[in-house]
Amino acid sequence: MALLAESKPEIAPPVVAVVGKESAGKSQLISSLTRQSAYSANFRGSTLSCEIFEDPDGRTFVDTPGILRQSDSITTRLALNQLSTSDVVLLVLPATHAKDDLTELLPLVEGKFGAVVLTFWDRLPDRHQASSRERVESLACACGVQVIPVDARSVSAEQRQQILDALENPARFETGKMELCLSWRCLPRPTLLENRWLGPVLASLLLLGPAVAAVWLANQLAGLLDPRIQKLVAPLVAALAGLHSLPHEILAGPYGLITMGPLLLVWAAPTVALFSLGLGIYKASGLLDRISTAIHPLILRVGLTGRDVVRVVMGFGCNVPAVINTRACSSCSRPPTVAAIAFGSACSYQLSATLAVFAAAGRPGLALPYLLYLVATTLIYLRLTSPAAARSPLNVLVAGQNTFLTWPRWSSIWHEARLVLAHFFKTAVPVFLVISGVASLLSWLGVVPALARLLGPVMRVFGLPAEAALPVVMASIRKDGLLLFAQQDSLTGLSSAQILTGVYLAGVLLPCLVTALTIGREQSPRFTLKLMARQALAASVFAFALSWLARLW
Repeated sequence: MALLAESKPEIAPPVVAVVGKESAGKSQLISSLTRQSAYSANFRGSTLSCEIFEDPDGRTFVDTPGILRQSDSITTRLALNQLSTSDVVLLVLPATHAKDDLTELLPLVEGKFGAVVLTFWDRLPDRHQASSRERVESLACACGVQVIPVDARSVSAEQRQQILDALENPARFETGKMELCLSWRCLPRPTLLENRWLGPVLASLLLLGPAVAAVWLANQLAGLLDPRIQKLVAPLVAALAGLHSLPHEILAGPYGLITMGPLLLVWAAPTVALFSLGLGIYKASGLLDRISTAIHPLILRVGLTGRDVVRVVMGFGCNVPAVINTRACSSCSRPPTVAAIAFGSACSYQLSATLAVFAAAGRPGLALPYLLYLVATTLIYLRLTSPAAARSPLNVLVAGQNTFLTWPRWSSIWHEARLVLAHFFKTAVPVFLVISGVASLLSWLGVVPALARLLGPVMRVFGLPAEAALPVVMASIRKDGLLLFAQQDSLTGLSSAQILTGVYLAGVLLPCLVTALTIGREQSPRFTLKLMARQALAASVFAFALSWLARLW
């Protein structure tokens, strides 16, 4: 061991690649070790954005994506490639089935220097007995490096120092003594999600839970705040009446910043916050992994796996990170997953703007039929457009063992939710203000009436007035552009069928510009153009059908 210690690599600055399967507790462990917040960066020229943590002593920890060796996903390939350039490796294994993961992952790190951390140690019923200590020694002997068992959510000062010391003087991973590794497995307690018949149904309900809860709660909160905000804004709008025509139009006109701005903050911000927190609870508790496994047999019929549908639900927070996360999809299911996000993931801005329009029209109850129709048409769209290979029963779900369910901690929930909230306030709010300014300028220049006259015949096909053209066009640039439907004159005289059809058409006709550019960067411009043309055709057909169905209803 002394010779190995002398030949270990010099690390300046020290960089530790943290590897393991998904849901092994890597992020929480690194956060406990560094006591610092993470930031995203492209690591060593990789196109994959990794979570980077730096501790006060100058160590850098790179949280690599979860490895699924059977998968051909981009994230797995990049995680494996990252190992070849890493200085030191920290291999993270769940203690509940350490032997299974070690058998699969140890060959990948053979010859590297590092250590092993066993997470979920608190889940072993006999962790305080001598037999468990013997198992740890057996694992250490099997892989040739130090093994430290911890509860990743509550790493003691002694355990933290033990891990840092092991990384400061790392040994070399070996596979020559794998036969010494004892059988070691502890399965989580089954739930109704594992039931063959009830599982998919329960998973579907739970999957839509954060979106439905966010919509309802935000609707209640905004209903209380909106009248008060409008009352505060009214004197300011009146005071700006004497401004020159263009400044007045931009600030207090029908599409003005002061006129439309409160709609975004009152209706959008609560929805974004509540949805991101709900999804954070699912992830931090391990429930999201159980849901993806349970819903797989059901969702496979439309060309997605259970893991893919989770990324589609992520799109209800923001489409951009959801599209980027499709890197973890297999090459077979990635195109339909991207298509599902572009078509049916009503991002927080779109969903909030939709609620604002329904509320401004005095018909908040339209939210439920809108969501039901959006989900139904998305499933039909996927069934018609996904390749047969993606819908094959042979397309099994590539995943590890079921994760243990645990009470989530606020720090873990916030870690998951803060990225969505940051993206909303840094990106969505400024872009919406730009859209309002552009719409005001177009209105002042007389472009709005001209656009309405040009697209008026097209709108009449869907039973909509010519004035609906502007929100439809602006929503194709940015989804919260459909808030222009909430401008008072736009809603005058419209029926519930027209409002529902107009909002649906504006929401799904095309992916927003930012989403389209992200898809083009992730896939190709040709793929994006083909997707947009196909989506526009499908959305037009569904919107036409909705206009007639809504009239009958």
